[in-house]
Amino acid sequence: MRKILFLITGLLISTVASFSQDSGALIEALIRKGILTNQEAEDIRADLAIENNTVPSRAVAGGKSTDRLSVGMRMQLQYASLDTDLPSGKIQPSYTDQAFTRRMYFTLKAGVGGNWGATMTYDFAGGSYDDAIIEYKPTSDLSFNFGLRKVNNAYEERATSGNLRSIERSGVTRYFVENNNGRRLGAASYRIGAFVDGKKELNNKLNFIYGAAVTNPQRDETFSGASSSGTSNSNSKALWSNVGVVYKLPENGSVLVGFSGAYLPDQGGPSNTNFGKGYNVRLYSLHTDVTYGRFTFMSEYLVANIDRGASLSKDASPKGWFIQPTFYLTEDIELVARYQTLNTDYRGLNMGDVVRSAPTGGTMNKFDEYYFGGNLYVRGNDLKFQLGILSAKTYETLQGQSDSAKVFGARSQLQIQF
Repeated sequence: MRKILFLITGLLISTVASFSQDSGALIEALIRKGILTNQEAEDIRADLAIENNTVPSRAVAGGKSTDRLSVGMRMQLQYASLDTDLPSGKIQPSYTDQAFTRRMYFTLKAGVGGNWGATMTYDFAGGSYDDAIIEYKPTSDLSFNFGLRKVNNAYEERATSGNLRSIERSGVTRYFVENNNGRRLGAASYRIGAFVDGKKELNNKLNFIYGAAVTNPQRDETFSGASSSGTSNSNSKALWSNVGVVYKLPENGSVLVGFSGAYLPDQGGPSNTNFGKGYNVRLYSLHTDVTYGRFTFMSEYLVANIDRGASLSKDASPKGWFIQPTFYLTEDIELVARYQTLNTDYRGLNMGDVVRSAPTGGTMNKFDEYYFGGNLYVRGNDLKFQLGILSAKTYETLQGQSDSAKVFGARSQLQIQF
């Protein structure tokens, strides 16, 4: 009798494991074919995690009932070889030729029943959080988050880092959302607050998506930043919203078109030393994401209005956009191209602000880049290799004098996740 019980238990475990593997592979295939958007895939994975990680008996941890628990990991290893060049007569900046750990995510997800749960992701490579939220999800199409996560503004930034087709996000996105260093804006990405995300089916081909948030105005993701009670520079609330439609195309394709806007009080001014002085930031994004057969196409236009963003006597309105088409040669091999351009309206940038791992190259006003690459999906996004080359330039013209810095090089990445 005991042997029979062991055989039955082993059969059940192997069946669940096989189903989990098949589901993951199926989801990745549906993304590549354009049947699912990235956000729809994330929702399905979350639902599967709930179903597959529900234990047959009640689990109790720390005095609280836990009905599901999952553990995840994402490891990304990169190699970058980038050489920067300035016009003759200028001091040549150093080049980059390094291997490094890009991300090392460890994720815990748990549920406590009644549609309540929590997610915490920590990046050991960056020493920062990715998510630290409590979630209430009354239906599959509506969720409320409380805590630290990325806002639904700047579409490319919100997309999961595990499904980036060009290895790194665009320099345009980096300039608008990454930490304010006196040039970049820090105007999206990680915030602490309350969030709502929803989807409404209008008909069998058209879905309406929406989101809103009220958060602290400053960008946070580190232990010290996320646990701080703030200062007088951040005693106000930032407002965020996004809307969009997803239309299903023939041959399992889809078109997403969306718009987002944000208001960040006291986060403007020149450099990063004038917070809390009444200089505000407004951020807007128009984006599209298309899949059709073997093709995908993503583009985004970002613009910000920064009170006294260029100097104490001059506002700034940086604007930039990128386009990124891809094509699957086979089920496992994908070609990627991207063009991007950015004008900071004399707030300024350097090469290191917009091209990750690149030397600075001096402060300029504008930026252009071309990227060409390929992705090998060994096991979908769970195991893939990426390789790309890029050619970028920062430049400006002042009083009839032109100056520029250029970078050319290659970047590769090996990713595994579970």
